Amino acid sequence: MTDAAATPAPLAAYARLIRRRVAIVAGLGVVMVVALLFDIATGPSNLPVGEVIAGLLHPSTLSAPARVIIWEVRLPYALMAVLVGAALALAGAEMQTILNNPLASPFTLGVSSAASFGAALALVLGLAIPGLPAGWNLPALAFVFAFGSVLMLQALASLRGTGVETLVLFGIAMVFTFNALVALVQFVASQEALQQLVFWSMGSLARATWEKLAGLAFVLALTAPFSLAASWKMTALRLGEDRARSFGIAVARLRFLSLLRVSLLAATSVAFVGTIGFIGLVAPHIARLLVGEDHRFFLPASLLCGAAIMSLASVASKILVPGTLLPVGIVTALIGVPFFIALIFSRRERL
Repeated sequence: MTDAAATPAPLAAYARLIRRRVAIVAGLGVVMVVALLFDIATGPSNLPVGEVIAGLLHPSTLSAPARVIIWEVRLPYALMAVLVGAALALAGAEMQTILNNPLASPFTLGVSSAASFGAALALVLGLAIPGLPAGWNLPALAFVFAFGSVLMLQALASLRGTGVETLVLFGIAMVFTFNALVALVQFVASQEALQQLVFWSMGSLARATWEKLAGLAFVLALTAPFSLAASWKMTALRLGEDRARSFGIAVARLRFLSLLRVSLLAATSVAFVGTIGFIGLVAPHIARLLVGEDHRFFLPASLLCGAAIMSLASVASKILVPGTLLPVGIVTALIGVPFFIALIFSRRERL
């Protein structure tokens, strides 16, 4: 066989691989939409999926009660699940890449805990940032503390001789530190404030409003394009920091900008719905199994996996205990803890 005849074979194989990954990402989008529709249809007043689709496309065909249920109650709830899942999964995917650690996520490295502490100060002590509307004090303080934890991680990363393992250990230490501070705030809280804080810390979509949806959608729309624009740099970083630098990539700048996006996504999500664990850990691993390490596909797949998992967790929170709406954070923890343990043991087997 001549070289001219042999050359197209690798190109054809690569083209097939790309088509396969595009199809998988498109399939994940379909799964997300189906999960969203089931989330809207599920509840005390069960609605057929067909009626939900018709009501979303043609609201005028709905009866007055059905219109209120779909558009005012369930749709904001379901869309918040999609946006939170997408934001946390994208943040987790970026953290796992820049820290080269499959156990990294906003939840496991202290970013979510720091945001929780900022939110606790707003809820219990009434701290506020001057000039902000009252409704935005909680997310603003959550972001300030989340970004502060990211700055500490970045400052540690800039020290000579600091490896990725040290960053991960430091992040775990921040989890315990901020959890202890949240417990201290709970100890001095009034009965009413304590009840709000405990319910908020469980993670709930019940407080979803169109205003909060707009805020989280804006943050996701602001950060996701920059994440996708850095996809080839992220893929190169998976080959190692030295190899990435040989390609002309400023690794320190890439890591800082990525951590900035992570803090935005995690802080806004936690501030609006409370602590949601393990989505940022589980969704990227599922995406990696499906599409591999090419971040052109890995990042969108992670985002869609996170959105679909959160929608399914939202459905489960409504049906696990009939007549009771469980906090969705409890459901994601029940899903995530076994996966986390399995991941730890699979890593031990490879060592």
